[in-house]
Amino acid sequence: MHGNGWWRFISYDEKDKTNISLALLKRVAQFARPYARKLSLLLLAIFVSSLIGLIPPLIYRGIIDDALGKNNLQLLVIFSVGLVAIPLVDGLIGMGQRYLSSRVGESVIADLRKTLYEHMQNMSLRFFTNVKTGELISRLDNDVIGAQRAVTSTFISIITNAVNVVLILGIMLALDWRLTALALIILPLFLFPARRIGLTLRKLVKQQYELNAELDSQLSETLNVSGALLTKLFGRQKFETKKFGASSEKLADIGVQQAVVGRGLFLMLGLVAAMGTAIVYFGGGVLVFQGAFTIGTIIAFAAYLAQLYGPISSLINSRVDLATSLVSFERVFETLNIPVEIQDTPNAFELRDIQGNLKFENVSFSYVAEDEKESQNPYIKELMDDIHSHRRAQGNGANGHTHTDDGEHSARVVPTRRWALQNVSFEIRAGQLVALVGPSGAGKTTITYLIPRLYDPTEGRILIDGHDLRDVTLESLAANVGMVTQETYLFHDTVRANLLYAKQNATQEEMEAAARAANIHNFIAKLPKGYDTVVGERGYRLSGGEKQRVAIARVILKNPRILVLDEATSSLDSESEALIQDALKPLMHNRTSVVIAHRLSTILAADVILVVDNGQIVERGTHTELLAQAGLYARLYRTQFRDRAQDLTGLENIRVG
Repeated sequence: MHGNGWWRFISYDEKDKTNISLALLKRVAQFARPYARKLSLLLLAIFVSSLIGLIPPLIYRGIIDDALGKNNLQLLVIFSVGLVAIPLVDGLIGMGQRYLSSRVGESVIADLRKTLYEHMQNMSLRFFTNVKTGELISRLDNDVIGAQRAVTSTFISIITNAVNVVLILGIMLALDWRLTALALIILPLFLFPARRIGLTLRKLVKQQYELNAELDSQLSETLNVSGALLTKLFGRQKFETKKFGASSEKLADIGVQQAVVGRGLFLMLGLVAAMGTAIVYFGGGVLVFQGAFTIGTIIAFAAYLAQLYGPISSLINSRVDLATSLVSFERVFETLNIPVEIQDTPNAFELRDIQGNLKFENVSFSYVAEDEKESQNPYIKELMDDIHSHRRAQGNGANGHTHTDDGEHSARVVPTRRWALQNVSFEIRAGQLVALVGPSGAGKTTITYLIPRLYDPTEGRILIDGHDLRDVTLESLAANVGMVTQETYLFHDTVRANLLYAKQNATQEEMEAAARAANIHNFIAKLPKGYDTVVGERGYRLSGGEKQRVAIARVILKNPRILVLDEATSSLDSESEALIQDALKPLMHNRTSVVIAHRLSTILAADVILVVDNGQIVERGTHTELLAQAGLYARLYRTQFRDRAQDLTGLENIRVG
């Protein structure tokens, strides 16, 4: 799926009406199924607790009619002790109930969070280049916490209220059917405020989630090192603060609205309950005058009435409450519903002891082809229409580019043509060095991204040792392909942890050997804590050259058979560049290497040079052969590479293969 398609899954479609589907409830139940035994105990605890809650009003009637009415001190003592014992027993059962509900709820949410994180980890690179990190964090944080509340609060509340209503109505009918009928007369009055105001509350909750996601997105973009640097360089601190403040104020306004609307609902339901109580007392009083039953009975009935109206109002509003609580599950499941674009086939082959022969066969790739496929599906087409409408509302242009507010940046690269690659074919023998050369935007990076299967070709196929990449396991492919990207990324962790990311069981000797080969060991040894020194957010405590050499050491430690390298050293000083070039020698030695070449020395050392332009291989050959053709390569050489021809002595040492 193309980037535009992903946005719909990370934005919630606002609809006012509640919608609780059986499929959604079944999907939620799947996460609760492993805890069926604890849920059974929880239901039993709820039932017993509800039964115990029915006893006090009967004690009130006994005190008034039997103990006080007949001057029976012994009964008075028993009933008084009972009024103390019942809350104690009920409280102990309540503690067990709370433990079971929290245990089940926390376990379900932990499973949900792990499932969601695993799904995100399996998503293709296309997914991450087209969604905001803050949106993903919001799904894992705010939405999962909301789902937790649904499990530990809403679901339990609905079950408890349903049990209470059934039991209370049963005992009220046993006491007197006439008073029960009077109590139920006002039930229709609960419907309108509970339903109307409940819908408003659900809408506010959904808006709250969306604003929280926006805040998370801004925080993740502006409070990391890159975002903070950009903000400071352009002097946009006040702008970002104002933007954050505006969103915070909107969120605060929604919180106030929720509080006021909730209180209004409580007021209306309380007024209706008061009316019901007054009707029962009046009707019951008349019946007492007529000698139909005792004063104790009406007192007990009034107590049950107080216990009845709360659960009834909650159950009447339960559809709205449940739908509101399920908003979080809906948002999480929306993310889980996003298909995994790159995944193992059912009978995927595991690469072992490969030689490193690489072949592209008529490979074409388009960043926009999947959107056209989506348009054939009415459901996906509707989603896409929603996205485009949303973006037009945000002021985005219609030219396919995503415009962002000042200070906000996106990692997504919007293709400027239909095909990023078209009919690309070439073969690399094991151990050869192939240099990719061409103007910016020609398709070189796309070729390198297809080799580790960050994307799949739209047409054609790519083979390693005769095996189609789509037929091999992703894990074994990752183990045999190493990549050093132009933008080096290090985790906010120690140098050791960043190196061991390539090989978790590597020994200290292996790690140091890789660092020495990358010309970075001596630098690491001089750090305050050596290999245990924290490199900072994205490795910003290190210079560009130091980060690249750590990244090279990491790939050397991985020891892949095929190397993919974006040789971006033009921004480094001459000393760092020389150190990195020396570090690349052992990295490329005796490996199949595909390098986006920026240096003449690498180009001259290449076994084959592939000249890429407008998504096609327009020329191929050695440096001498391509110069003789007087084509695009010759022009690039005159404008880009010839001026860099320096320090070329010893090129024979760089040559690999």
